[in-house]
Amino acid sequence: MIIRIKNYIYIIFGFIFLGLGMFGIILPLLPTTPLLLLASVCFVRGSKKFEVWFKGTNLYKKHLEEFVKNRAMTKRQKMTILFFADCMIAIPFILLDNFLIRVLLILIVGYKYYYFFCKINTIKTS
Repeated sequence: MIIRIKNYIYIIFGFIFLGLGMFGIILPLLPTTPLLLLASVCFVRGSKKFEVWFKGTNLYKKHLEEFVKNRAMTKRQKMTILFFADCMIAIPFILLDNFLIRVLLILIVGYKYYYFFCKINTIKTS
């Protein structure tokens, strides 16, 4: 019984992240790829049926398939994700007056850029 409830919760979150990812296609401030990756993870953990369905959609094939297969993104995808994350990190940086927290946030931003540009390959767009 608890496992079924857990699966339903994963499926619900999968659809929430799918919806947000679809808004991310239209709104440049929402990062499409990570939201769709979260939707994929939720569907995988929630139900085999939803996993197969999601991986068969054009949305998955257009925005995630290349990343999942090759661990690579276009420069535009990387910049969109980094910009969104920087905006989210800037909020506590501005609001909090704690020196250690600000240093930690700067270190997180530095590692984020290192990871995106050194660990994730960049796909050349034509």
